[in-house]
Amino acid sequence: MKRSNEQSIKEALAGMLRDYHLDEKVNESRLKEQWEKMFGKTIMKYTRKIFVKDRKLFLTLDSSSLKQELLYNKQKMIDRINSEISQGMIDDIVFK
Repeated sequence: MKRSNEQSIKEALAGMLRDYHLDEKVNESRLKEQWEKMFGKTIMKYTRKIFVKDRKLFLTLDSSSLKQELLYNKQKMIDRINSEISQGMIDDIVFK
């Protein structure tokens, strides 16, 4: 019989991360780790800086033509990040 105050380790860690507001940083780290897998070697090659602040993804890119191309596909990128990393993690992307 399972007691009402028992929870799995996964649930306990998720609760702790949420309580201490660390889940955003963990998701940001996961995004950085999976960036090349999600968007490919070419985009990774021209990406210089990635960080998340206030549900906005800030990308610093070396190529202005790539910046323009990604601007056209911004919503697809947001949807992919939110589906693969964490739902509702990113609302907007800012290209620099």
